[in-house]
Amino acid sequence: MAKIEVYTKAFCPYCTRAKMLLGSKGAEFSEIDVTMDRSGFEAMVDRAHGRRTVPQVFIDGKHIGGSDDLAALDAKGELDALLGAA
Repeated sequence: MAKIEVYTKAFCPYCTRAKMLLGSKGAEFSEIDVTMDRSGFEAMVDRAHGRRTVPQVFIDGKHIGGSDDLAALDAKGELDALLGAA
């Protein structure tokens, strides 16, 4: 099973969408809420190559991107393989 990390902020509809998509796939993930966590936010920006928006999704350490990137992988049929469901 893949290790999935999702950086989020409170009241973020895109974060909710990404988490719902992962949940619909039965994927377990750790959520890192950076709403009030400056060091967590800085770590996210560093890992996400400068992207400052949430969510930022990482699967097995690989930066996937945000909610739209995750949905695009699913639409192309590539997400299941990344999640280890293939």
